[in-house]
Amino acid sequence: MCGIVGLFTKTPKLQAQLGDYLSSMLIEMSDRGPDSAGVALYRNAAPTGATKLSLFAADPDYAWSTLKGELKRELSDRVDLELRGSHAVVVVHEGFPVIQAWLAEHHPEIDIVSAGDTIEIFKEKGLPKDVVDRFDLRKVAGSHALGHTRMATESAVTTEHSHPFSTGMDLCLVHNGSLSNHNRLRQKLRRQGIEFKTDNDTEVGAGYLAWRLREGDTLEEALTNGFRDLDGFYTFAIGTRDGFAVVRDPIACKHAVLAETDDWVAMATEYRAIAVLPGADHANIWEPKPGTIYAWNHA
Repeated sequence: MCGIVGLFTKTPKLQAQLGDYLSSMLIEMSDRGPDSAGVALYRNAAPTGATKLSLFAADPDYAWSTLKGELKRELSDRVDLELRGSHAVVVVHEGFPVIQAWLAEHHPEIDIVSAGDTIEIFKEKGLPKDVVDRFDLRKVAGSHALGHTRMATESAVTTEHSHPFSTGMDLCLVHNGSLSNHNRLRQKLRRQGIEFKTDNDTEVGAGYLAWRLREGDTLEEALTNGFRDLDGFYTFAIGTRDGFAVVRDPIACKHAVLAETDDWVAMATEYRAIAVLPGADHANIWEPKPGTIYAWNHA
């Protein structure tokens, strides 16, 4: 039992308040996931030729300034670093494969939580309200975001096991439900070069989407193929650079609600998380159909 929230803005005014509204939505899902919480925010596109990374260090006293200095000496003279809780958002004027290889060789203690042009992921153990406060999420502006509250059932309660999971550039996944074939699928995806850091079934779902997209699928095609390849029951919310998508498995036994106004589109496991948004009383509200893909984007 977990909680999912998502918010897609249509107006600049709402973009300025994205973090505040998403935080309120996330806290409403606390009793569905008191073990950990996390968000994927899309904002502040990196300059052309640069890569934005969200990094996590287990050491609360990690020397981020030292890392920044090394990155400037070894990879690029243009490096920006912003601390937010236990995470750091780093923008490096270099391609991701080069940065990834350098970090793996020189700083294996660092976990790359996300990478891309606009995505930033922050996740931690603890109650959703504590996570919101720890990362100061209410003050964050952006175009769209996803959030997740986790009640751990099949894997450890750690930062690494928390949602969202990102296994592709600007791609992330949050999940309510359970995949019954994730161990077998993980083995198959590893043979295709997809790497995993945890035993969490949601990371396998994220890895599957990354693989299908790498093979040339559109997001809709990847999700459609998932109806065949992903056994179990699930509600997925997927973040992309330009928007987000929602899909339930063909049986659809897990909760999900969608709502839309002229200013926003919202998704949540329960309506009470949507009710905190302005204009929710007049929104078009519906339950997403089984095996149907819903998507919005700014393009």
